[in-house]
Amino acid sequence: MALATILWVDDEMESLQSQKMFLENKGYVVNTLSNGFDALDYIRENLVDVVLLDESMPGITGLETLAKIKEINQQIPVVLITKNETENLMDDAIGSQISDYLIKPVNPNQVLLSLKKILDNKRLVAEKTTHAYQQQFRNLFMALNSNPDFNEWMDIYKKLVYWELEMEKSDSPEMQEVLNSQKQEANTEFFKFVSKNYASWVNPRSSEAPIMSHNLFRFKVLPHIQKGVPTFFVVIDNLRFDQWRAIQPIFAEHFRVLEEDTFYSILPTATQYCRNAIFAGLLPIDIEKQFPVQWKNDDEEGGKNLYEEEFFKAQLKRLNRQDIRYTYTKVLNHQAGTDLVNNIHNLLGNDLNVIVYNFVDMLSHARTEMEVLKELASDEMSYRSITASWFEHSPLHQALKRIADKKFNLILATDHGSVRVKTPHKVVGDKQTTTNLRYKHGRNLNYEPRDVLAFRDPREAGLPVPSVNSSFIFAREDGYLCYPNNYNHYANYYRNSFQHGGVSLEEMIVPVIKMVSKA
Repeated sequence: MALATILWVDDEMESLQSQKMFLENKGYVVNTLSNGFDALDYIRENLVDVVLLDESMPGITGLETLAKIKEINQQIPVVLITKNETENLMDDAIGSQISDYLIKPVNPNQVLLSLKKILDNKRLVAEKTTHAYQQQFRNLFMALNSNPDFNEWMDIYKKLVYWELEMEKSDSPEMQEVLNSQKQEANTEFFKFVSKNYASWVNPRSSEAPIMSHNLFRFKVLPHIQKGVPTFFVVIDNLRFDQWRAIQPIFAEHFRVLEEDTFYSILPTATQYCRNAIFAGLLPIDIEKQFPVQWKNDDEEGGKNLYEEEFFKAQLKRLNRQDIRYTYTKVLNHQAGTDLVNNIHNLLGNDLNVIVYNFVDMLSHARTEMEVLKELASDEMSYRSITASWFEHSPLHQALKRIADKKFNLILATDHGSVRVKTPHKVVGDKQTTTNLRYKHGRNLNYEPRDVLAFRDPREAGLPVPSVNSSFIFAREDGYLCYPNNYNHYANYYRNSFQHGGVSLEEMIVPVIKMVSKA
């Protein structure tokens, strides 16, 4: 069986017969033509895997032929073969989407290497990725079983995300299954780790704790604010670390990443707790104490994130940084995004511009409700892809591009991540019990203790006590909490949806990225 069909177009084909025979001996089918016109007719009528195209031919040049080939079939790889090394020619050729170019005289191994690079690249990369992960598997296994601290857990999660993205290049379902199992094992161990340590992290007297939502601004944003160079602090709601990696190449066109870091979201990993904590610089229990009117518990009426700017102003005052000239912008719909694009230049005169952008969270919730989005974002890979597609065409990206030629700092972060849930757990509660799938609080909660992290006294977790005898429970790994009423319906309805509020690597270890404009 032939490896591939090659069309070689050159007006001096007689002198290249030995090259043709060499490729045929390697298993390729090689058809030859002497001019561009015949080549175009041939491509219209026949399947071709790669075109080897001489640049200097009478009648119609190689570049002209190349342009017309792409009109017929954009996907055909074309290797341009030329005597001419001028920069303009190369620019034109590359601009016309050649897959490779070779300088005459070419030797057979050069041509073979180019063909392998084009035709076998995906297979070779997949094989290399699989082999590399096999080598790394043991290292990850040992790291998981060596009692990692909170910094080592961030490193483990970054490595798992790296291999998850690398495995997209592999067509080995077996290796992907091995990686998925390792990720599940990691989440099992991470749940034990958080269960053991979380209460001490949120204890004000604790000296050993990761950077978390409530001290993110103080440690990761404030040190970078300087007079004369504006800082943009952009919070994209519900952005996982793997989704950051998916949009990172789009940022790279205009921005240089100086620091790619992560921090820990507080529990529950839900917007009203995490984002308020970021802007207040306080744990929820302390926000409620200092702002009893503005703080709303889950079961109370009214918007839960209406006072972020007020909380932020108070945080600056507490940090003795009222000298910072700042703006606060929240983008909840497309019109607000358009307004941001039109106003972005006016923000350059401030020391700090806070932008809260709500899209990924909307995508997560809409995906649960809409069948079409269940198809579009059916798993982690497509969830990343749809996030990247959104960001590339978003008003946020357009706004940042508009000022990319100016000097400024950009810090990108999020409030929490999300996890694809697969394992339903039964929970019984009274009428006041909250409806969230990854966490619940209420009185008289009845649950299987091994399924959740429970705080009978919410204050131990840095949380307000909504009512007397109220406790909090957080789902572990890929679990979700359903009531016995109509249990099977809800278990099936929410299975494989992306949820947040509980304890998982994906929800709790989230990105904070320091960038500067390339200008």
